[in-house]
Amino acid sequence: MDQAVEADWVSRFADEVVEAARRRGAERVVCASGLSPSGPVHLGNLREVMTPHLVADEIARRGVPVEHLISWDDFDRYRRVPAGVDPSWAEHIGKPLTAVPAPPGSRYDNWADHFRAPMVAALEQLGVPFRGISQTGMYRSGAYRDQVLLAMRRRKDIDAILAKHRTKKPVDDPDGSSAGAAGAEYYPYKPYCTACGRDLTTITSYDDETTRLSYTCECGHAEEVLLSEFTSGKLVWKVDWPMRWAYEGVHFEPSGVDHSSPGSSFEVGGRLVGEIFGGEQPIGPMYAFVGITGMAKMSSSAGAVPTPGDALSIMEPAVLRWLYARRKPNQSFKIAFDQEIHRLYDEWDSLTARVAAGTATAGDRSAHARSARTAERELPDTERHLAYRTLASVVDITTGDPEQTLRILRGVDTDLVDLDQVRPRLDLAATWVEQYMPADQHTAVRAEPDRELLAGMDDEQRKMVGLFLDELSRDWTLDGLTDLVYGVPKDMLGLPRDLKKPTPELKAAQRSFFVLLYQLLIGRDTGPRLPTLLLAVGEDRVRALLDA
Repeated sequence: MDQAVEADWVSRFADEVVEAARRRGAERVVCASGLSPSGPVHLGNLREVMTPHLVADEIARRGVPVEHLISWDDFDRYRRVPAGVDPSWAEHIGKPLTAVPAPPGSRYDNWADHFRAPMVAALEQLGVPFRGISQTGMYRSGAYRDQVLLAMRRRKDIDAILAKHRTKKPVDDPDGSSAGAAGAEYYPYKPYCTACGRDLTTITSYDDETTRLSYTCECGHAEEVLLSEFTSGKLVWKVDWPMRWAYEGVHFEPSGVDHSSPGSSFEVGGRLVGEIFGGEQPIGPMYAFVGITGMAKMSSSAGAVPTPGDALSIMEPAVLRWLYARRKPNQSFKIAFDQEIHRLYDEWDSLTARVAAGTATAGDRSAHARSARTAERELPDTERHLAYRTLASVVDITTGDPEQTLRILRGVDTDLVDLDQVRPRLDLAATWVEQYMPADQHTAVRAEPDRELLAGMDDEQRKMVGLFLDELSRDWTLDGLTDLVYGVPKDMLGLPRDLKKPTPELKAAQRSFFVLLYQLLIGRDTGPRLPTLLLAVGEDRVRALLDA
């Protein structure tokens, strides 16, 4: 076991899961996730993957054979036409997702593949190895035939178990299946009509001995098939899930709040897997909500909740992993697409520094280790960790000009040789500036001095600006300019430059001075950190705007 990774929530679950697998005589540990490619797989869905991944990764670090399965629920029904898609796609409602054409303009063959592909690409970036299982492939190939026939033979027992957890009369299952009309026999299987391809079907009879099944469809089609040969249908969700637990021998699979409440799929599945399919319910913690900050802007532009690919366009894989690793599954958290991302990166860089210095807590070391590397590989990192907020400010001011960007950043980091040393973080910050930075926060440096403001300064303000300009050339670096902008108000109050704890009077003087400089340079009361702004504007232009 990696010594940097001590007993945190991941290790504790890994202990339980390895013990469960050992007790069941399994040759390998199986962790599982389930995703429906019915639309964009969003950052909330990512918790369904990251929770078992982190546990599987810890088990792999211990040298124990382990596999992470992702079941793609691509044989689920297409439910509705999302906003922005041609309304004519309504004709496909009720078909399996793999039988629905991809959205207009897509390069993929079907709806499921279109939404699966970006998630697969994001998981590769995040360092998440897995074995994907297409439920269309499993059902169409007949892989589950014995399980389907077993469920149909035991349908009365299944119905009795489900009835104990029903709070009201049976209604359609979430996947579109039902028990039929009131008083009709319950069937845990739902055929897709071979005429129209939809699941608007009702089983009218079934014979256990011959497996002869008859169904009718709302399209008018009626058919009699042998279920021992028929592969155009699937078990209803509450039966399908525990069937897969037994079939794959799953030891660990988390689920969201909606599947973990009393009478939910997970609770019912715990009985069905043992009493019907001869398996055992996996260890299954409930995971909490993942929120988004800066959602309003993104929702209006993209028309959808953000995906892992969206997050990876503005943050490094290790940082995104860290958001999921540092919180227990039952703790909710938010992912920043607004200016909170600057604080997130400050926290990550601070943690990285503490880990390097050996001062981080055991839990923080664990979370960092799980984020920065996996059992298989190190994740890509930026060579020189300049603050994300600094990079964003510089990109904003220079509009991405590489020569100007390098010039400014060399004032921040005097050892910087080229921009590749601050990639990919620089490029991620540039994407954030372009796509998510609020329009009113973009920085525009004055083209000409504000002569009215300069003429209206009082004696104290003139003296502060004079002191500032006198020392401007002394140390044109980030540290030197930081000392200068904080030091001038100290000089005005007769305080030493090395004063660490500012007085209320000093805080007020510094704030007043900062506002004055911002107004003279960019015409606003606030903006990027002043030292960064000064580096970006350049000494000659600063003097021209302040000493006109």
